[in-house]
Amino acid sequence: MSEKDCMSEKDYEVIVIGGGSGGYAAGNFLQDAGVKVALIDSADELGGLCILRGCMPSKSIIESAKRYEAIKEAAEFGIHVSEASIDIEKVMQRKKVLIDDFKGYRQKQLTDGRFELFRGKAAFTDSHTVSIQMNDGSEKSISAKAFVIATGSSVFVPEIDGLKDAGYLTSRDVLESNSIPKSITVLGGGAIALELAYFYAACDTEVTVIQRSEQILSNMDRDIADEAQAALEEVGIKFFCGTDISKVSASDGKKVVEFSHDGKTVSVSSDEILCALGRSPNTANLGCDAAGLDLNRGKLVVDLTMQTNQTHIYAAGDVCSPLDVVHLAIAQGEAAAQNILNQLKDNTDVKPETVDYSLSLYGIFTEPQIAAVGLSEAEAKDQGIDYATASYPFNDHGKSMVHGSKHGFVKLMVDKKSNKIIGGSVIGPEAVELIHEIVVAMSFGATAKQLLHIPHYHPTLSEIWTYPAEDLAEHLAEI
Repeated sequence: MSEKDCMSEKDYEVIVIGGGSGGYAAGNFLQDAGVKVALIDSADELGGLCILRGCMPSKSIIESAKRYEAIKEAAEFGIHVSEASIDIEKVMQRKKVLIDDFKGYRQKQLTDGRFELFRGKAAFTDSHTVSIQMNDGSEKSISAKAFVIATGSSVFVPEIDGLKDAGYLTSRDVLESNSIPKSITVLGGGAIALELAYFYAACDTEVTVIQRSEQILSNMDRDIADEAQAALEEVGIKFFCGTDISKVSASDGKKVVEFSHDGKTVSVSSDEILCALGRSPNTANLGCDAAGLDLNRGKLVVDLTMQTNQTHIYAAGDVCSPLDVVHLAIAQGEAAAQNILNQLKDNTDVKPETVDYSLSLYGIFTEPQIAAVGLSEAEAKDQGIDYATASYPFNDHGKSMVHGSKHGFVKLMVDKKSNKIIGGSVIGPEAVELIHEIVVAMSFGATAKQLLHIPHYHPTLSEIWTYPAEDLAEHLAEI
């Protein structure tokens, strides 16, 4: 039997494994194009990580913590507030109302019949067939001409001596807890670790952060990391960077983390431990070997078209992405869907859809916020780019001073050869909003001089970008 005849006997044209942001984006795109799609999702609740246990619930509780922190700082603005307190149960109730609304909308989209939905865990038995262990205990086997894998990721918990016995929290536990510990030790110094460390510190918890790397935010430039640490230390967070955790134990009702730091053995005792050391792609039980799929450190290996080494299998989201963020998962899912559609229609002359990572965008919702787009200085150096940078602090900028900003700065980076902006970063008030001005500028290939000449209303936070833009425009004009 020929490959063409074999393909015609498949149950579906496309099977999408995973109903989160990337999977839904792919499935919805394909069904809108008239493709017969099956979607498989094993979660107890439909909706995906971002809605249920990630972006939206975490930002909800962080917003409450920020409001509480602002009230505690009200005296600086001539406002007297007495006996302010935070009610964690009401914080979580508000979060639940918001998330119920978000997930209800997505669940309706997943169950309205636009594609056939299977509730269960999928594993490849060959490159065109998956076996589904249904949530009700039954089993099914279905096949397709093409696949999109969007199984997401799970909390990574390392093998640390004594950690499991002592007990620990994950981000999911934090988002579902109606209590706030008096003290907590956070393992990790990435975005999730810092956001939740800030949440607890703003809620009057004694917080210690233990980071293996020499700096927090190891994927960002050192100046950003150092400024973030300084700002968070003012909230009361204590940091240990450049560490190696040796063991965890329980003693007198406390949890003790022992680690090396600056050549010495140090121990930190607290009521709780938060394990926030990243996430692992969900590929372990997917049957990748049976499908002949290549992995790199657990992630599916894909090219810029989101195609794996199996030409009919694509992927999107945390299971394959270089950066685990929702907007990229959606872009990846839609690119995968478009390329599969071209395959199904035998449009071999059509240029494949690719995902552009040059505008990779990153945001962290601490206070102050942190955001970046494009290349970091370290990445520019690695690529051999001759670049120039300029920065400007928030504590010397009019609207920021009115706002009460004490920490932070904006930084622009340009390629000296083209004068185009190739990166921007910001730590300060509303940083995750402010970074989008640089995203737009970079998307149009703007130079620092062009950014400088764009009108900015005064006084606004966004006009701070004009200061590094002016420095770079003048500097590059002299070269």
